[in-house]
Amino acid sequence: MEVLISFIIPFIILLTVVVFIHEYGHYYYAKKYGVGVTDFSIGFGKEIFGFNDKSGTRWKFCLIPLGGYVKFFGDRNVFSQAEQEELLKKYNKEDQKKLFVVKPLYQRSLIVAAGPFANFLLAILIFAFIYMFAGKDFTPAQIQEVQSESPAYQVGIKSGDIIKSINNKKVKSIMEVSAFINSSSTDTIEIGILRNDRELIFSVEPKVIKSEDALGNKANKKIIGIKIAPLNEEIKRQRLGPATALYYAVKETWFVIDASWNFIISMFKGTGDTTQLGGPIKIAKITGQVAKLGFVAFLSIMAYISISLGFINLLPIPMLDGGHLMFYAFEKLLGRPLTQRTQEGFFRIGLFLLLSLMLFTTFNDLRDLGLF
Repeated sequence: MEVLISFIIPFIILLTVVVFIHEYGHYYYAKKYGVGVTDFSIGFGKEIFGFNDKSGTRWKFCLIPLGGYVKFFGDRNVFSQAEQEELLKKYNKEDQKKLFVVKPLYQRSLIVAAGPFANFLLAILIFAFIYMFAGKDFTPAQIQEVQSESPAYQVGIKSGDIIKSINNKKVKSIMEVSAFINSSSTDTIEIGILRNDRELIFSVEPKVIKSEDALGNKANKKIIGIKIAPLNEEIKRQRLGPATALYYAVKETWFVIDASWNFIISMFKGTGDTTQLGGPIKIAKITGQVAKLGFVAFLSIMAYISISLGFINLLPIPMLDGGHLMFYAFEKLLGRPLTQRTQEGFFRIGLFLLLSLMLFTTFNDLRDLGLF
């Protein structure tokens, strides 16, 4: 019962919200451009409950809440890859207008891209809400201690220095230091320091160590050997106005997207820590842990998961939204859609990649639980 309340319920709530927003992005633009929508599903498998709206769309919640889909009128499957000529023969002219595949390229692209961008918008609104009502941290990052023989010590960084930038990104909060260091994709980090009213730049090569975060989750972490404390031991947390909150919300969302992209690149280079990749089990674990910290913390993790869902879906992998957008780019370049056979070949590759990723993340999840 404790596992149900502490982990499963928060996980289902979080996933339901971010998946609903994602699918509603597709649904909204589909309806906007006159595409018929037959199903709006949260989850897969057997339907638990649902209802039909006035337009005939079946809104339903299914047994396996690990995703969702919007099914368009006339589709043979949820991936909208039915043959156009074959479809047109089946419907009269009035019904043909509701088919997704007959819509102009820009409309199909917007319908597909709307899902991931709805996730980004959700994250921006959540961050803005938090900054407006709970506040945003602006505590200057002062170095309290430099460990002997550490990377920071070796380049001349000293106790009392104030960190102003990391890799040309301005550090406006003590909370940003670790995030900026660990999201760096380079071997050497440029750290801007304020010392006695002088600005200095140091190139530091961080060490990677095995560590545990505040919630007990194991991870590889980049460190430079410093201990940070608030300047003059004063915590500065400020509630922001709507415009300023929106600015920092967009900035935080972009930071996560950029860090995610850098992580993908690092994996291809062989320098990324693939043990950090997790699936539903790890997400459920972290969600449950964060939910215990309070409503604001739960909203924050919802925003980060929403960004991750949007980012992953934009990757150019067939079966994902990014794969469809890749097909539309080919269609624009060639002046015609790719053949059904070619698309099906790409989908087989995409299916293989996604199944491989699922197996790998599941292995990481089970290893994180100590089963391997």
